[in-house]
Amino acid sequence: MSSCGGPVSGEASAPSTPATSASSEPPPSSGTSAPPATTTSVPPSARPSTPAPNGKPAPPPGMVVVLDPGHNGGNAAHPEVINQPVPAGRGRTKPCNTTGTATNSGYTEHAFTWDVAVRVRDLLTARGVRVVMTRPNDTGVGPCVNDRAAIGNRENAAAVVSIHADGSTTAGAHGFHVAYSSPALNAAQGEPSLRLARALRDGLKSAGLATSNYIGSAGLSPRDDLAGLNLSERPAVLVECGNMRDAAEAATLSSPAGRQRYAAAIADAIAAYLA
Repeated sequence: MSSCGGPVSGEASAPSTPATSASSEPPPSSGTSAPPATTTSVPPSARPSTPAPNGKPAPPPGMVVVLDPGHNGGNAAHPEVINQPVPAGRGRTKPCNTTGTATNSGYTEHAFTWDVAVRVRDLLTARGVRVVMTRPNDTGVGPCVNDRAAIGNRENAAAVVSIHADGSTTAGAHGFHVAYSSPALNAAQGEPSLRLARALRDGLKSAGLATSNYIGSAGLSPRDDLAGLNLSERPAVLVECGNMRDAAEAATLSSPAGRQRYAAAIADAIAAYLA
């Protein structure tokens, strides 16, 4: 993530104007841990046992997916919290979280990631998946990146998907990419995470979305500097849906129809991975 995460990651760099940060992970306030994750569940009787309506893949009942909407709406007002160093894996530390980036017209990454994550949550819940969100709204602070990873581990998630948008100022930079931990630090970060990354890549491509022309290769980006991925003990990826600083892409990212397009592609890809 060039901008959405800064030089060390797409999670937490301290932005200047419309923050250019990266993948998000959470900050605890005043030394406390992240707020409790929010859960959406469907009772067993309501879960489909056969393919979901419209022929989309139906995951096995009881699967847990953790969705991590990058950043948070209250981060900018609390630099004393989000600038605290936290463990980032591989013996490193990084800031607890960042403010994220924004389009040139001011539409923020944290608002985008929350909106898309809620849409994905609702689509997966309708298929019988139990969804846990790493933050309950878009008005809080954090949680820190290490705490976001801990939520996925605690929930024994079948998949953890962190949702972001980038903020590269490189002329012509556009397209999505999917980051995964590399080299893997545990078995879950190996084949399962790579398979999840490919599922997300293929799903977004099938929705007609272009792969990144400025980072990674063919829509995939192996990373060793993202705390949420380094600290995960479950299959985990981080999706940079597009570049908010590119005018054409910003128009899609800012529109409800565009966000629904991203959400549907992500939900279909997660369901296909689980199935």
